[in-house]
Amino acid sequence: MFGYVRYDMPNLYIKDFMLYKAMYCGLCKGIGASCGQAARMGLSYDMAFLSALLHNMCGKDIRVEKQHCFEHMIVRQPIAAVDELTEELGALNTVLIYYKLTDDIEDENRGRGKRLWFRRGFKRAEKRYPELVRIVDGNMRAQAAREKEKTPSPDIAADATANMMRELSDYFLKEKKSEATAELFYALGKWIYLIDALDDYDKDKKKGSYNPFVLSYGSADKKSLIAEHGEDLSFLFRTTFYAMRESLSGTEFSFNRDLTDNIILRGIPAETARVMRCEKCRKIEKKIK
Repeated sequence: MFGYVRYDMPNLYIKDFMLYKAMYCGLCKGIGASCGQAARMGLSYDMAFLSALLHNMCGKDIRVEKQHCFEHMIVRQPIAAVDELTEELGALNTVLIYYKLTDDIEDENRGRGKRLWFRRGFKRAEKRYPELVRIVDGNMRAQAAREKEKTPSPDIAADATANMMRELSDYFLKEKKSEATAELFYALGKWIYLIDALDDYDKDKKKGSYNPFVLSYGSADKKSLIAEHGEDLSFLFRTTFYAMRESLSGTEFSFNRDLTDNIILRGIPAETARVMRCEKCRKIEKKIK
């Protein structure tokens, strides 16, 4: 996950914003429970979204309690109680960060110090959730192999990340998995890879790093890419949005889905439009208060 999965604040109900904040803080505690306190530094908004989505799909109710935490030592805050699913998602958060930093080390020779910060948490996750680590490891290796082949096709390049999300959905949903849930998570994974590649176009072209959009189109910079091939890119992302909408219609939810619908149907298209406008990442509070 790369930090692109965000809610659309202008269309987010207050009740859902409060739920999101509670789940974000609950996930932070879940990371600490499964991987240790140091690993909490890697808390991501993307995983908070996955927590909301998977709790709803799995039918696991969320119990919000007033609690203290590192950020709120005096006044207790509404925080989602840690359960087994939250701890496992906390482990996934740590594993993904560890592999992302490993990829940075191999590609750009940076991030060694940061990776040490998560090493103990990764080892705890590896011992406690070996199948989870196997899924991530196998698909990250497939992703690296695909990039070494230097395929110019964005669809082919995104397949390993998309497949990882599909396998993770089956892993977490178990008997509740379906063709629709697999398609939803595959489309989410594909979008995450593609939007990251498009956003990093200028950086990757300058450094000579692999990027399917650079190989496929070769425009001088991202602004030129959008100007010259904007219609092609829009079509690529529209087909991904369509796959998400269609799979959502066939997915069973146990509770109100306003929050996750806001993120999938509004937040993701809004973030895509932001990248297509070549704007810098919009600021989300570093710490949700």
